[in-house]
Amino acid sequence: MSDAITALKEWARVAPPDDFWLWAILLLVAAIVGFFLAFKNMHSKRIIEDTPTSKIRSAAQGYLELVGHGHLMDGQPIISPLSGATCTWYEFKVEEHRQSGKNSKWVTIRKGISDELFLIKDDTGQCIIDPEDAHVTVSSKDVWHGSSSSPSRNSLSARKKRNFLSGLVVSRNYRYTEKLLHSGESLYAIGLYKTVGGGGAEFNVNEDVRELIREWKTDAAALMKKFDTNGDGEIDLNEWQRVRDEAYAQIMEKHSEQKTLPPVHLMNKTNDRRRPFILSAIVQDDLTRRLHFYAMFSIASFVICGSLSALLITVRLAS
Repeated sequence: MSDAITALKEWARVAPPDDFWLWAILLLVAAIVGFFLAFKNMHSKRIIEDTPTSKIRSAAQGYLELVGHGHLMDGQPIISPLSGATCTWYEFKVEEHRQSGKNSKWVTIRKGISDELFLIKDDTGQCIIDPEDAHVTVSSKDVWHGSSSSPSRNSLSARKKRNFLSGLVVSRNYRYTEKLLHSGESLYAIGLYKTVGGGGAEFNVNEDVRELIREWKTDAAALMKKFDTNGDGEIDLNEWQRVRDEAYAQIMEKHSEQKTLPPVHLMNKTNDRRRPFILSAIVQDDLTRRLHFYAMFSIASFVICGSLSALLITVRLAS
């Protein structure tokens, strides 16, 4: 270890400036990234551990966690673009292997992520999941290779069946990566839960009124035509009161109608970065252990990369 440190110090003294500062800055950036990832993973772990599990039928409105199984909604199924597998959620990436002289690298040429709605069900009911901007953890991912940027739908099953020797003669210019949440699979979800409709539905009347008025303001001509009763080309105080009264009446009527409908439960992202939206096919205990491992690894990266960067810069400036 001491020999490695000595060699590193010697390199810091004699390395060309461009090479030295490139590596010093890369190590510093890696340390900073490690610090923030450690904080993020530890925060997510603590949130998951401290949030009690709710049942869908009796869940309160707000930020909470659900445990159940993922299922498709009625209608068109969700199909992964790569393998053609039916699923509740997918993420995929297609990379091309490119070579320039002695250098080669994988370049992403196509990627995608599902934002289609699906369900989580427990023994008390069901809740619609809107996966947009969720941090999704799958139980496993598939990676395979092929000769086309658009693999055939049966290419994944063929990859699983072919033997080692047949794989050697197949072109490997393209690499495919696919992550799936499967229908019927265990699902852990933590996010913003709300119920629309039903006799117990809760509404923010003032916010809904303001939102409706903002919508009306986008069509100033129609607003003026309907509420400028004296024809002076302006909405005065009395006329603005009529605008608010009309908006209030429409919102109250809408809320009354919604209360007669069957309740629909929905979970989606929050607008608070301190409260992550997480979907996981891994059970809660395994998920927290994984987050703990990621946090420890990130802390180690922060300490090691930060120390190396500080050592290199100190030796360089001293010489």
